[in-house]
Amino acid sequence: MSTAVSIGMFDGVHQGHRALVDRARELVGPEGRVVVVTFEPSPAAILAPGREPARLTMASQRTEALQAAGVDHVHVLDTTTDLLAMDARSFIDDLCRQHQPDHIVEGPDFRFGHQRGGDLDRLREIGRDQGFGVHVVEVVETTLLDRSVVPVRSSVIRRLLDRGRVRDANVMIGRPWQVRGTVESGHKRGRELGWPTANLETADLLLPADGVYAGVGLMEDGTRWPAAVSVGTNPTFGDGRRSCEVHLLEFNGPVDSYGWTLSVELHHWLREQLVFDSIEALKRAIGHDLDRVRELVAR
Repeated sequence: MSTAVSIGMFDGVHQGHRALVDRARELVGPEGRVVVVTFEPSPAAILAPGREPARLTMASQRTEALQAAGVDHVHVLDTTTDLLAMDARSFIDDLCRQHQPDHIVEGPDFRFGHQRGGDLDRLREIGRDQGFGVHVVEVVETTLLDRSVVPVRSSVIRRLLDRGRVRDANVMIGRPWQVRGTVESGHKRGRELGWPTANLETADLLLPADGVYAGVGLMEDGTRWPAAVSVGTNPTFGDGRRSCEVHLLEFNGPVDSYGWTLSVELHHWLREQLVFDSIEALKRAIGHDLDRVRELVAR
């Protein structure tokens, strides 16, 4: 059985990542084995702690998305200083012992080994010794809603989300981007206002620009509910700390129990976070937001 391997962070599992997976599958055929080798945590978290980019996906989301894209096995390497100190040859030799690849599939800017010392030419040299072929997939480009053509990269998706451009981010990813977190206790203001919310603890996952979004909540049992999502500091109340609060429309179950996982697809930006001069004005705005969620999600 033929095996194709691709190595990288695969954060977001976007269209460019899926092009690597598709090429790997092409090479090994339906009976072959496609393996993705990735890292947990990101090497940047070890090399530059506190300066690493926010994540687009949790480790569990990444594995799920890779498997859905057709990967047979996701090998998650424990990112340690010893791993990062391995020279390029030792790193690839170790992976060859574990997976015996016939093919390694990467993008044109692939680097590997200590201080990113290995490049594609070095990989080809090792491949001649180890008996695997090296296949390069060019950077995928896509057209955004403003008709601009951009390369599909995790860094570009982060910049779009930082600007609240979730629809463009979804174009690059190829599916709705999800925020996933654990429901924790919040200020309970939503319940007092008449629209209870689930307050998500998202750890090091990226949050998009402050604002209100229309999306879909995905429960652990697989059910889906239209969702209004508020990201920010609740400026009317002056909370200070950024949070992600989710109101599930038409959902009758409790959202004030804690410790369970909620995923939320973000589909549309609705508006900025605003300061309201009264609770009644805030309630009217929320009512309008929920009407827009119903309209957009149904569409």
